[in-house]
Amino acid sequence: MQTYEIQVRNRNEQPTAVTEADLDVSEIAAWLERQYGAIAKVLAAQGSVPSGPPFARYHHRESEGRFHVEAGFPVTTAIEPAGGVGPSTLPGGPVVETVHTGSYDTVEPAYGALACWVHEHDGELAGAAWEVYLTSPDARPDPGAQRTAVVQPYRIH
Repeated sequence: MQTYEIQVRNRNEQPTAVTEADLDVSEIAAWLERQYGAIAKVLAAQGSVPSGPPFARYHHRESEGRFHVEAGFPVTTAIEPAGGVGPSTLPGGPVVETVHTGSYDTVEPAYGALACWVHEHDGELAGAAWEVYLTSPDARPDPGAQRTAVVQPYRIH
């Protein structure tokens, strides 16, 4: 079992370029693959480039196994909506984060480690977490070598 080192940070709000969809868990991976290329094309057409690695933010829905997924790239300035891609932001404020090493389908314990840390420090989760994909599946075909940062906003009671 992986041990997670928890980092505490205060983040600035980050402009992003994203696409969004409501998806079943089984649909997420294939959807993400298609979205990052589409977003990169819109950014290029607007003379922009990503300012960091791709991310996905997961908002859990009431129906079991469904999520509202916001996927995209951080950017330096807001973009104009085009081709299903629009401007958004990742929230600023206090966050805890950790890095998961391994396949995407084994990342859940990282979320648990962050939630545990927040509760142990008299805090509460403050909104949806997001994953930052530090290694591309294309660059590292071994799923065990994937590195994913998990970022969770929180607040102290």
